[in-house]
Amino acid sequence: MSGDPFALRELLGPDAALCRRAITGEHGVSLPPFTDHHVHLHLIDEQALAPGGIAAVLDLGGDPVSLAQRPAESIPRVAYAGAFLTVTGGYPAGRPWAPPQIVREIADASTHPGVPGGAATAVDEQASFGASVVKIALNSTSGPVPDADTLAAIIATARERGLPVVAHAEGEGMPQLAAAAGVDAFAHTPFSGFVGRAFIAHAVAAGQVWISTLAIHDDPHDAESARVNLAGFAAAGGRVLYGTDLGNGDRPVGVIAEEVAGLDRAGVRGAALIAAMSDPWPAAAPPSGVSTFVPGEPPTHLDDVAEWLRGATVVPSEELIHDEC
Repeated sequence: MSGDPFALRELLGPDAALCRRAITGEHGVSLPPFTDHHVHLHLIDEQALAPGGIAAVLDLGGDPVSLAQRPAESIPRVAYAGAFLTVTGGYPAGRPWAPPQIVREIADASTHPGVPGGAATAVDEQASFGASVVKIALNSTSGPVPDADTLAAIIATARERGLPVVAHAEGEGMPQLAAAAGVDAFAHTPFSGFVGRAFIAHAVAAGQVWISTLAIHDDPHDAESARVNLAGFAAAGGRVLYGTDLGNGDRPVGVIAEEVAGLDRAGVRGAALIAAMSDPWPAAAPPSGVSTFVPGEPPTHLDDVAEWLRGATVVPSEELIHDEC
């Protein structure tokens, strides 16, 4: 197989390696296992994730009971938020795709455990079912949103439980509300307008992570706002995570080429792109024993990487024989 291993690492990062599959003899490139940091497993065929190149996922809105019953070491490896936390009548309550099991409507800003409808009660429920993060819905375009006291109660309780807080922020002023409250991550790159340099500088300094989801936008203004905001965040040193909101719309399960291309257009290219796709957050380490394998000749230019990744699949690491010393 052709290819310069040093040039390959320069293009795709230090873990990229030329290899072949022991059983089939197929040549290609091995990479760290990929994570999709925004999926909804109840809306997709998860059996297609690994063949499509995704070894781990973060479910950002599902039934905490069923998610807790999953085998811990299965592939795809699953971390999850459990249910959306919202307020009475808030997004996504009542949506056809959001059964009651995946939504908790908070009616009381109490930080005391066990209060019916209380903020702490909702957080504690997700934690008790093994959640790795907590997700808050701040969508002012689709109903009421948590007030400052409720937001503070959710975040304070999550902090006490050691859980990062992820915000779905949609609508004018919602990203700013989430940032001021101290969320740790955005479930979508902010897209309700351009956030500006000061907002981005604060986000980077606070150590926020932004999940991309660039390819979900039908509205051109939202799409361009997300691209510009993510480009600024990435250029300022922000931690970008590949995420697709898989289950939102009829799209193939696995690596979504349009999302990869969107990241590329936002300046998250080459080694930075692979880092965004292989970052294990919120886990401390990626799934063990598996690798991403992309068959065929490796790319030679940055412009080729996004399309090349369309062929990614997940294979056992022990099946790959590296062609270089």
